[in-house]
Amino acid sequence: MTDPAERTMRFLYALRSQGVTDARVLMAMERIDRGAFVRGLFAERAYEDMPLPIACGQTISQPSVVGLMTQALNVSPRDKVLEVGTGSGYQAAILSQLARRVYSVERHRRLVREANDVFVRLGLTNITAVTADGSFGLPDQAPFDRIIVTAAAEDPPGPLLAQLRIGGIMVLPVGQSDTVQSLIKVTRTETGLDYEELRPVRFVPLLEGLGQD
Repeated sequence: MTDPAERTMRFLYALRSQGVTDARVLMAMERIDRGAFVRGLFAERAYEDMPLPIACGQTISQPSVVGLMTQALNVSPRDKVLEVGTGSGYQAAILSQLARRVYSVERHRRLVREANDVFVRLGLTNITAVTADGSFGLPDQAPFDRIIVTAAAEDPPGPLLAQLRIGGIMVLPVGQSDTVQSLIKVTRTETGLDYEELRPVRFVPLLEGLGQD
């Protein structure tokens, strides 16, 4: 059995070696135990830099991708963040350490229920996770300072762009689900939208409607 301190050191080293260098992001990822979000057979692999399967045919992203997306989002302590695709809840938990408030939307009720259980267990009180069609965002809570999407769309969804505050940043994978996708960063300015391509990634597709569970 690996010593927890050594395991944490290896985990952070793996993140740094993949380009996660922001001190606040690294601190948040040190604080939030990924093991709390991985169940069953894969629990022992929670600290490896790899995606793992979770319920409802979804995945928990590999830690380095979570770190790079969070780093690109450049979250400030006063920010209100929207996450589309709660999944295991791991990404929302990381964001909760950096932002004032995190709203997370997920189409599978079971995932929202399980993620909320973990948030309660970890004492994370600034996350609101709800079951809804994430492609429409959360108009009632808009505008958002930051938006992160953890499923791939062919293009950044219009309703989400509309809910981004001027000066706000959205980070998401784009591309068709069966081909290479790109992680992009969209910044909303006074005059329009600036796009920056960050790196190739692979994510599950962003689907409309609610899941069956």
